[in-house]
Amino acid sequence: MTKSRNLALREEWEQRIADHKASGQSQAKWCEANGVSYHQFGYWKKRIKDQLKEKENNSWVSVIIEETKPTQCNSLMIKVGTVSIEVNPGFNPTLLTDVIKVLKENVD
Repeated sequence: MTKSRNLALREEWEQRIADHKASGQSQAKWCEANGVSYHQFGYWKKRIKDQLKEKENNSWVSVIIEETKPTQCNSLMIKVGTVSIEVNPGFNPTLLTDVIKVLKENVD
């Protein structure tokens, strides 16, 4: 089947589905009154609905990416057990090591 034939067939079924919706009749009654197979109507109704969902799920969204400058960390928070230590730039590493050792001994 060619693309133009597929498109024409789809448009024909879209029109039938719209006519059914506008009629207010049940699907079975409308199909009977219009000489349309109930099962074929259901097939096309589902197929068209699925294709519309697929289109909606494939939509593009604009994304704006802004360059951000890395923030400088002015301090570091260290937790040992329930105790928190805030370390600022220029700290004494030896003092920090000693404090952590004492905390670990008292936490364990």
